[in-house]
Amino acid sequence: MACRGACCCGPVNEDNARFIMLLLLIILYLLCGAAVFSALEHPKEKQAKEKWAQRFEHFSQKYNLNKSDLEKFLRHYEEANMAGIRVDTLRPRWDFTGAFYFVGTVVSTIGFGMTTPATIGGKIFLIFYGLIGCAATILFFNLFLERIITVLAFVLKSCHEVQRRRRGVLPHDSRQDSSDVRLNRDDSLAGWKPSVYCVMMILCMAAVIISCCASAMYSSIEGWGYLDSLYFCFVAFSTIGFGDMVSSQRASYENQTVYRISNFFFILMGVCCIYSLFNVISIVIKQVLNWLLKKLEIPCRHCPRRSLRPRKNAVMPAHVRTRVRNISIDTDAVNDSETDGRRMSGEMISMRDFLVANKVNLAIMQKQLSETANGHPRPCGSTNRHNGFSGGVGALGIMNNRLAETSVDR
Repeated sequence: MACRGACCCGPVNEDNARFIMLLLLIILYLLCGAAVFSALEHPKEKQAKEKWAQRFEHFSQKYNLNKSDLEKFLRHYEEANMAGIRVDTLRPRWDFTGAFYFVGTVVSTIGFGMTTPATIGGKIFLIFYGLIGCAATILFFNLFLERIITVLAFVLKSCHEVQRRRRGVLPHDSRQDSSDVRLNRDDSLAGWKPSVYCVMMILCMAAVIISCCASAMYSSIEGWGYLDSLYFCFVAFSTIGFGDMVSSQRASYENQTVYRISNFFFILMGVCCIYSLFNVISIVIKQVLNWLLKKLEIPCRHCPRRSLRPRKNAVMPAHVRTRVRNISIDTDAVNDSETDGRRMSGEMISMRDFLVANKVNLAIMQKQLSETANGHPRPCGSTNRHNGFSGGVGALGIMNNRLAETSVDR
């Protein structure tokens, strides 16, 4: 029988199966989203189109205007509207303040679209400016994610240590030798990792708090409804940037300087938090894919059978969990140092477990990039493997290295 799903034939088949399943789920997600938005928005669009046709007909008849001339005039206004000319009085689009707001939306990849370069020189300059600016901003987001993971790992580990001390697992006696206390503490916390779900919940709470505070400011200053302000916050913080609602566009505000600084601060912190949250959610999505592939797995006669090992943080019945608890503690080191760099799917893993499960792919990508940059292969001993982590690239590589450090520093 041919293998289907996450077969044990090798990591390449698992990666291909995961990629195909993710592609199918994204297509299904897009189809469902298109169906929902079409059902919600299409009647409103049809109603607005009919209303505009009635107004256009009434206006042309009232003032005895030729319809073709009126349509031509409206097209000219659409061109002026794209250049930033509106009926309402707005601030200049291309003074220094407006240009600074524009470049901020460019390098952050938000791209509201309310301001676009109209000259050939501006369009050419935007290509090179955006290329460097977007790359530098993505690097900044990655470094921000690194520090967020560092702080969260330190705080969560400290809370975990306090809980273990209250339960009597860690010693309280201050008269005991400090080196012995530290040794016992390191031994008892050696296998601890911050859970990806805790990190996700903390980042989600931070994003919600920032969005709520920013929405209160926008609703009071811009005059938007609170739900519309929340909608703007998500569109802006996630760098979707539709441009239907844009903040700080009036000619003047009360306490204008304070508002613009607050607006910049909220957008910066919101984008950083949502970016970090997206990276953590992607870890959870990949774990869900592993669980689905495990459910679809059919054993292959020609493939060697994997040995069944107890899995950390696995969801299982109580009597089974009790029976394998001691074995799981003893085999943690074996599980963390598997030769293929992968773990069995179907379990709720911590962030470090997930990164260890993908260390082969991350190491290969890092090795290829390093060889391409340096022009020669990397030395075999250059990869730090004493803690089960290997180098990575991008946001996952940053979380990989940072969690490797925070898991052994204390």
